[in-house]
Amino acid sequence: MSDTMTEGVIVAWHKKVGDTVKTGDILADVETDKATMELENFEKGVLLYIGIKEGQSVPIDAVIAIIGAAGEDYKTLLETPKTVAVVLEAPKAETAKIADATVESISTNTDHSHIKASPLAKSIAKEKGITLSNLIGTGENGRIVKRDLDNMLPLSQHKSLSIPNSFMVESYEEIPVSQMRKTIARRLLESKNGAPHFYLTIDINMDKVIESRKSINANGDFKISMNDFIVKASAEALTRHPMVNSSWLGDKIRVNHHVNIGVAVAVEDGLLVPVVRFANTKKLSQISKEVKEFAQKAKDKKLQPTDWEGNTFSISNLGMLGIEEFTAIINPPDACILAVGATREVVIVKNGAFVAAHMMKVTMSCDHRVVDGATGAAFLKTLRELLEDPIRIIL
Repeated sequence: MSDTMTEGVIVAWHKKVGDTVKTGDILADVETDKATMELENFEKGVLLYIGIKEGQSVPIDAVIAIIGAAGEDYKTLLETPKTVAVVLEAPKAETAKIADATVESISTNTDHSHIKASPLAKSIAKEKGITLSNLIGTGENGRIVKRDLDNMLPLSQHKSLSIPNSFMVESYEEIPVSQMRKTIARRLLESKNGAPHFYLTIDINMDKVIESRKSINANGDFKISMNDFIVKASAEALTRHPMVNSSWLGDKIRVNHHVNIGVAVAVEDGLLVPVVRFANTKKLSQISKEVKEFAQKAKDKKLQPTDWEGNTFSISNLGMLGIEEFTAIINPPDACILAVGATREVVIVKNGAFVAAHMMKVTMSCDHRVVDGATGAAFLKTLRELLEDPIRIIL
């Protein structure tokens, strides 16, 4: 469901065992590393078996369900003890054909009736009247050990104080890593280790952008953000500095003639980078509309692979969160990414006088295999000129 996913999570089943299904039916919702997508059925038959519960993860190319003819014997696939079949969709076929299928499985352990505790800890707990199920163990794999009980009082001495049994016990919470976060971690590690990054920072006077934005938004037809101006100006600058709009392919450099800008969008589980395609050919209003739609789709987990593929340059903006300056890791296959900080009012010297101005810092991370310092600096100079005289990108 995604070019980068290695496993998925079954968010919800829309069919149950025994249901008759046909081509085009939606069997389940699956969370990939970038979005929640619908799992479509391509066979006619009966849903004979569901092997993965809602909320569980499963590797790609593994079995999550069996579809076949009513009454077919599928159990020979599931005979291995303490395993669960992890989408095998079988058309109406002979039972023997299903039995010949290769099934991948994952180990499970559903026995949670016992409490992990050392014999000494259990003895102390019994003597002091402490309920072990209220404790979080600090031993190996969460095992409750003697030190977890040494500083605790018997329950009878706690009643008047209403102090919970876990008082003064070290505790923590472990959050399962989402598919999105796993992919972000892998891709960024590959980018940081594989591409020799260097960074260029420049200050840009945003006074005229602010004035232009107020004038446009006062019209009421649509609302333009500061980031929309940055996307449009970057797209224009990329057409003048094509090496910044390039990719390293090992034995060659791909210089892209089209400008597809990935715009980083923060979501609950991490970061998505939907792509504004041919951004240099679009008006500010078109860019603004697309970015807003992408942001909403990202938050609703409705982005599709076509929405996030094909970027040639990326922009990450943390200015709205008050971050004045930061560096970003390059988003493959791009050669550069622009990190945008907050616009702040400061005092500058202009024509020999101190005046207030709205200044914004941007930092570009560059892959030194593709972009040299002078090339990156020339791009940023053009970007600054366009944003300090935005009429050139509005018309």
